[in-house]
Amino acid sequence: MAVQRTFSMIKPDATRRNLTGKIIAKFEDAGLRVVASKRVQWQRADAEEFYGIHKERPFFNDLVDFMISGPIVMQVLEGEDAVAKNRQVMGATNPADADAGTIRAEFAESIEANSVHGSDSPENAALEISQCFKEEEIVG
Repeated sequence: MAVQRTFSMIKPDATRRNLTGKIIAKFEDAGLRVVASKRVQWQRADAEEFYGIHKERPFFNDLVDFMISGPIVMQVLEGEDAVAKNRQVMGATNPADADAGTIRAEFAESIEANSVHGSDSPENAALEISQCFKEEEIVG
């Protein structure tokens, strides 16, 4: 397996409940390293750009409203097979389907407020990282 980088985001529902450290610990305990991190408050344009792929979906406006409702923590995680490992640690999108011990099983409030986002492929990881971080912000 190769060392990869992936994008991870701690969403407003989790930052509001002060879960940032607990969530990061789960990633680190799984062998992923945080090589970039920043806490930001997105503006509407930021969320609309990031989730642009969903623009025509009926949930788009609600998603954008949620993502600008509070601060988020954006991260670049690095490790062996990081994309798949990140998704495994997060758990299923619907917390009712998430395995015990995953972030979403433990912390998600609902399918919408599910505490975290993670890239679903190496290609999307590269795109999301480049959208949210400058190369000099990523330090191994």
